[in-house]
Amino acid sequence: MVSDALERPVPASVGRGQPILSLLDKAIGAQAPLVGKNIVRARQRNPEATPAEVVRTLEKMYVSALASTGAAVGATAAAPAVGTGIALALSAGEFFSSLELSTLFVLSLAEVHGVQPDEIERRRTLVMGILLGESGSTTIGKIAERTGKHWARQLVDKVPAATLLKVNKVLGKNFVTKYGAKHGIIVLGRVVPFGIGAAIGGGANATMAALSVRAARRAFGPAPQEWPEASLDPVLPMLDS
Repeated sequence: MVSDALERPVPASVGRGQPILSLLDKAIGAQAPLVGKNIVRARQRNPEATPAEVVRTLEKMYVSALASTGAAVGATAAAPAVGTGIALALSAGEFFSSLELSTLFVLSLAEVHGVQPDEIERRRTLVMGILLGESGSTTIGKIAERTGKHWARQLVDKVPAATLLKVNKVLGKNFVTKYGAKHGIIVLGRVVPFGIGAAIGGGANATMAALSVRAARRAFGPAPQEWPEASLDPVLPMLDS
């Protein structure tokens, strides 16, 4: 189960990067149970929506939520009455919120595509691989000896757990340096005069979300044409309630 898996150490990095990887595991543990509800939200306006339509809605929800979060924190952090220390603390909290939103987006897409990774290692690979974009898919392709195209579909049955450990070790190092650095720049950008910080926060987050959307499309490929009964049945009662 997720709670048990989270007790195991992240096989990717130690030292300065460990807090970021620990936050990643925390985000996965918190968001995995919310995937079904997130998909229901995406289908509320149109219960008859196809998987492809739901994917597009999930993408729009993700970009909008991430941009709004960044703008709100940017505006608050840059307000004249807020000191730099508090501003940085607010932005650090927003970092985790952004990570949660990104994790929920990736795992929701996986569910729609029929990719249901129960093991924490496979969830780590999905989230890190997509958030790292092209470098993530390249790393997975090289180490797992799988084509980078639509690699997310191959994670559940075709990539051995031992291979995933090797993949996540490399992805983890890249995630700490690249993803952490991106957010570090955004955090500093928010601590500028009021209004500008909000623009930087919202715009930067929207850009990062758009890049993740693009990476997810490459990782998963086209959505299924129809809903499998096994994944559709649990959703219908929630839509009617």
